[in-house]
Amino acid sequence: MSLLHLSVLLAVVVVVSTESQLLPGSCSFESDRCGYRSDPSHADWTINEEGRFITADSSVGDKGKYVLISPELDLYDWSCVRIVYQITGSGFLELHLRPEGENFDYMLWTTKKPSDSWLIASVDLRNMTGAYQLLFEGKPSSGMGNSVAIFEIHIIPGYCVECNFEEHHLCGYSNQWNPNVNWYVGGSLARDPQSNLPDDHTMNNERGHYMYVDSVYAKRFQEVAKLVSPMTTTPMMGCLSFYYQRDQAIGNLFSVFTKDQLGHYEEIWRPDVYATTRWKLVQVDIKAPHPLEVVFEVAFNSARGGYVALDDISFSSEFCHTETEPAFDPSIANCDFEESLCQYYQEQIGGSVWNRVSVKPNVYRIGDHTTGTGSFLLANTRFTSRPGYVRSLFGPTLPGNYKYCLRFYYALYGFVKIDNALALYIYDENKVAQEKIWTVSERSRDVWTEVEVTYMKPMPTKVVFVSICRNFWDCGLLSLDDISVTLGDCRVAPGPLKPPPGHCNFETGDCSYTQKTKSKNGQWLRFRGQTPTSYTGPKGDHTLGVGYFMYIEASHMLAGQSVRMMSTELRGSPGPQCLIFFYHMYGSGTGTLSVLLHKGGSERSLWMRQGEQSMSWMKATVDYECYTRHWIIFEAVRGSSIRSDIAVDDIMFKKGPCKDPGDFIPYSGFSENFNEIEY
Repeated sequence: MSLLHLSVLLAVVVVVSTESQLLPGSCSFESDRCGYRSDPSHADWTINEEGRFITADSSVGDKGKYVLISPELDLYDWSCVRIVYQITGSGFLELHLRPEGENFDYMLWTTKKPSDSWLIASVDLRNMTGAYQLLFEGKPSSGMGNSVAIFEIHIIPGYCVECNFEEHHLCGYSNQWNPNVNWYVGGSLARDPQSNLPDDHTMNNERGHYMYVDSVYAKRFQEVAKLVSPMTTTPMMGCLSFYYQRDQAIGNLFSVFTKDQLGHYEEIWRPDVYATTRWKLVQVDIKAPHPLEVVFEVAFNSARGGYVALDDISFSSEFCHTETEPAFDPSIANCDFEESLCQYYQEQIGGSVWNRVSVKPNVYRIGDHTTGTGSFLLANTRFTSRPGYVRSLFGPTLPGNYKYCLRFYYALYGFVKIDNALALYIYDENKVAQEKIWTVSERSRDVWTEVEVTYMKPMPTKVVFVSICRNFWDCGLLSLDDISVTLGDCRVAPGPLKPPPGHCNFETGDCSYTQKTKSKNGQWLRFRGQTPTSYTGPKGDHTLGVGYFMYIEASHMLAGQSVRMMSTELRGSPGPQCLIFFYHMYGSGTGTLSVLLHKGGSERSLWMRQGEQSMSWMKATVDYECYTRHWIIFEAVRGSSIRSDIAVDDIMFKKGPCKDPGDFIPYSGFSENFNEIEY
């Protein structure tokens, strides 16, 4: 990499002398790598001979990705990683966390933003209970002029949102540029002696620094300046503190907001006093269950709107005010109906419509979504003495002023008309309907289909599932399972499209699973929808009902032919590991599905099923131990006829033993009682 903008860097980013104590894992790459090393299975990061930074440069040839691994760190308290970096041309840079004894890395931060100067990123590291390593993964695009460089890695105690503005990097805070009014660094001996701006709060003298915004260049009504914190990267809650001064308060509006990843603002504070001639402390409780930025915003009415100064932003995990309630845990509304109805209930008028049932594995009717053999809710006119019904399933009361993401699965069978078959309402505490937020819009194919809905109300509410059957002959079976509620918008909350490390649902790709041999006549295929051959294979995936899964198309293969799908390399662990996945083995000629552990030059079988199992997706849990690097292989063998499609979906690796037997089925075929429903 060239020395592009190195002089700019040295002018802008100084060697930290007054910054908080640097923790192990910090490095400026002046003379050595501070214990950092390149992963030998990838290309080498190199220290630039003409300047103090480390680089991944594609100009010497496309070498794939570059992985820089930190020494082992034992930092148990909350800390902040600040990275000074530059992407020249095109490429990406990612930061991963590698906990000791786990097979997978957790991505903390990523960027693809190219720049002609050095940038700073701040990433929170929450308190840990064990040792870990940090991995910096860079991938410059192939071709000349593309590179990724890291100038400095600093790890400091505390939270990334904290800043006293004494360093030139401003802790990663950014100024949303306005041609007329902006936040500037105030203080220092070089300031205008005629200025009415204050002394710094941190040092209480002229030598310190703070941020300020002045109205002197305001041209229009409501000119706005915004100072934006780094985006939080892990859930946090507690007390946000800062000091401010405000001159000519009637000429400006000062507010503090939070801003989520979707750009939604929420005001969390505004002043309750006018001008302040001294630094005034503000403490406001903040709850951040999902990533957000803190925005300090000032709007001026005219060029005589005065100024606002800001200093010493800090954060504590303890709430500022004793009356503030801890962040609400919405999991009280979760239910998989395996043991009971949880906190859901229905009005006992005219008999129950919703009943918890289970279906034995069979080839005529699907079982539950959770395991394939468990329980779910079923609504059916056979449970009532009347030809139709209107029934509501009430959830627990959830407090207001929270944004909730509700997810659930439903399946319809035998409905002639789907109007009003299932709708979702929001009721208040007095059981008055406030809003209809969802209704079934298309006929189900007897497949568990996922629904996700985001909602927010100012008052306490409960979700209510309403099913209306006007005529016995028009209605069929309505099933409901796996209800879950999390905080935040469904578009940013963890979900099927953003699975955690070690999870693969094939929605966005094959998750780097590979096949040793591929041919048109036999391979694992990524597919969505119903498989082509009748009376075999799934009608939809397990994750969404309308998503992707991997399967073998038996009509393209010969009897006894096998295909293999291999995971990425797993590092191994000194303790037990749990493999969880869902499989689908439906068809009169179904062959064999096996899970193998490949280590060194040997393989051993961990799990196997042979023959037709069910038309449902079935859950499998596999305990195993392996101390060294290894691979997991899914092997499918085609059976005696073309009705031998085999599918897998939702593969998950977890640290520790499997607690849920989940897959205990004491036979290799299917139940002789094909259509027996247990009540």
